[in-house]
Amino acid sequence: MRVVEILLVEAPHKPGNMAKVLGVLGDMDVTVEGLNAVRRLDKDTIWEITIEYDDTLDVDLVIEQINLLPETTMVGKSDRVFNRHKGGKIQTTSRIAINSLEILRDVYTPGVARVCQAIKESPEKIKEYTNIQNTVAIVTNGTAILGLGDIGAEAGLPVMEGKAAILSELVELSGVPILLDTKDSLTIIKTVEAISPSFGAILLEDIRAPECFEIESELIRRINKPVFHDDQHGTAIVALAALLSATKRTNVNIKDCVFGQVGLGAAGIGICNLMRSYGVKEVLGCDINKDAQLRLSDLGGQPADLDELMAKADIVVATTGVKGLIKPEMVREGQIIMALTNPDPEIEPNVAIERGARYATCGKIVNNMLAFPGLFKGTLDAGVTEITHQMRIAAAETLSSLAKADSLVPSALNKVAHNAVAKAVYDAALNK
Repeated sequence: MRVVEILLVEAPHKPGNMAKVLGVLGDMDVTVEGLNAVRRLDKDTIWEITIEYDDTLDVDLVIEQINLLPETTMVGKSDRVFNRHKGGKIQTTSRIAINSLEILRDVYTPGVARVCQAIKESPEKIKEYTNIQNTVAIVTNGTAILGLGDIGAEAGLPVMEGKAAILSELVELSGVPILLDTKDSLTIIKTVEAISPSFGAILLEDIRAPECFEIESELIRRINKPVFHDDQHGTAIVALAALLSATKRTNVNIKDCVFGQVGLGAAGIGICNLMRSYGVKEVLGCDINKDAQLRLSDLGGQPADLDELMAKADIVVATTGVKGLIKPEMVREGQIIMALTNPDPEIEPNVAIERGARYATCGKIVNNMLAFPGLFKGTLDAGVTEITHQMRIAAAETLSSLAKADSLVPSALNKVAHNAVAKAVYDAALNK
């Protein structure tokens, strides 16, 4: 895992001194992301250096080497990532300024009682007089957090807060993290069903396979509201978008390609499912888990081992969590390869390209945050109760259409793209 930190270094204000500091960092395989002179003293300058390094490196050794330089001292250090998480990333705020007794009496007691009574008499008015249609429950039990695995719901809260912050920033939806301290599928199903009246939609996040499949399908059956497991379908949408861009530029019909999925967990099965729904005829998949192979077969896919898949597939997508699983010699010339495990992919994109891949990318680019904000915005605006394959495909096709010539998908921070996805999903939901 890569770590980003900020060093404060005091060094003499003389030619070549900062070059010596940067030389130490380079010699120890540390990448410099930013350099800024923050304060000029009488004879010295305090520099802020943003560095990135592998977590296997002992950063104290780096500090020790810097302090050995003449008249140069480390005066401070902080972790940029932890700094951004201090105090949490989200908060609930009022849309109305409550600055008079008149407003207070209208928004709370006694005026609020009239609105409660109106909703009791006409339940559909809850969408008009509350924020429910802009509110998403972000539910996890912490059993499949990023590439970290089963670390518990509380340890997964920073991810859920991140989802909520993204929803707020990109499409102005309110995400509410819900942490469930249980691994029992039925308990999760009943709990989410019980709290569902509070929300316009349910986003299931980082719940391990195979439990995630049962939980999602049963909640869709029980709750008359959109339910979406992002690990399955969000990744699938962005993967399809990237593949549509790549195949379009190589003048290949994706439906005629042999598609290979390495890893048949939540993301892998979700990707295979969407590929089959899009019309891809031949889908291969490999996984050591026999139940996962059966799920693939139920979707119309064909189990294969890794060597067979790499030999036959025109397109390879990997979501295994295993760094370096795809060896360079396995790459076939002309393949499209997307190794999506973060932070370390199954094969580095530059290595795949060097071995003859036509296109190669990783999970830092093909990331589900491109899909779920616009998908939920469009779904909630349309007022529908289910997210369909047609809506997912509409999101993927829109993302592909907005990719620049040198990219497979738009930037994750491109608000125009997120709004376009919302509009496409809205239209698909209403069959426009």
